[in-house]
Amino acid sequence: MPRAVRFDRYGGVDVLNVVDVERPVPGPGQVLVGVKAAGINPGEASIREGFMHERWPATFPSGEGSDLAGVVEELGPGVDRFEIDDEVLGFTDERASHAELVVVPADHLTRKPPNVSWDAAGALFVAGTTAYAAVRAVGASSGDTVVVSGAAGGVGSLTVQLAVLRGATVIGLAGERNHQWLLEHGVIPVAYGDGVADRIREVSDGGRVDAFIDTFGSGYVALAVDELGVKPDRVDTIIDWAAGQQYGVKMEGTAAAASAGVLAELAELIDEGRLEVPIAKTFALEDVRDAFRELEQRHTRGKIVLRP
Repeated sequence: MPRAVRFDRYGGVDVLNVVDVERPVPGPGQVLVGVKAAGINPGEASIREGFMHERWPATFPSGEGSDLAGVVEELGPGVDRFEIDDEVLGFTDERASHAELVVVPADHLTRKPPNVSWDAAGALFVAGTTAYAAVRAVGASSGDTVVVSGAAGGVGSLTVQLAVLRGATVIGLAGERNHQWLLEHGVIPVAYGDGVADRIREVSDGGRVDAFIDTFGSGYVALAVDELGVKPDRVDTIIDWAAGQQYGVKMEGTAAAASAGVLAELAELIDEGRLEVPIAKTFALEDVRDAFRELEQRHTRGKIVLRP
């Protein structure tokens, strides 16, 4: 029997179990995918802990996971876009990708280009579409100076690269151990912590900051508006909803760019060598608890991936 991650109550990583499940059967318009890689994301930890119950309540026993990449194993009625053994990447809205097999709507999938690794493909959806939406939300373009908090994290590491591709001067806030990686990707690194506003002004053109993307929370929205003088309509936070409402800034993330079309565009950039998905660590499906322990430390560069 195929295996999948399940939890039957809210709690810490100890509520996660890998169990035998019935083989999924694709219905009309659906595809059965044998999962090769599936990224994990902070939002999944928040849902499992019950912090998102009001917004996204879990129904127990619950699966988890959105990101996925794998091989088409079976086609449901009416699917003609794919064939058996096609290599694909995509997403599920059913909290189901942390598994060996998953049923996915055909329109949630796109073909995996040959130069995109399984790990990168399987980790792309949430981080990639969130980064895409955030960069678009603040209107990053040539001549702009854009600051990104959490610049070496799962979302931040893609956000800085996409902003650079748009021609912006990008300042990335990160710990010093990630500064070399940022420099290698065309980003000006700045250490976070006390005095960060002054350090940002020192490296920006005349102290000017045009846009700010917050992927970390912890007061960066206030810093952007109150200390750096960024206009609220050019600030986007993907995490600090309270500050977003208080300051009237944008809060666009995955939902604003969740499509196979955006995924295909991002995958093409990876295939061409213009975008990198940094992979921090990989874990076997059975080690899902350890994977989330690593994630919840919030100090990894790039993505953590499960390999079913």
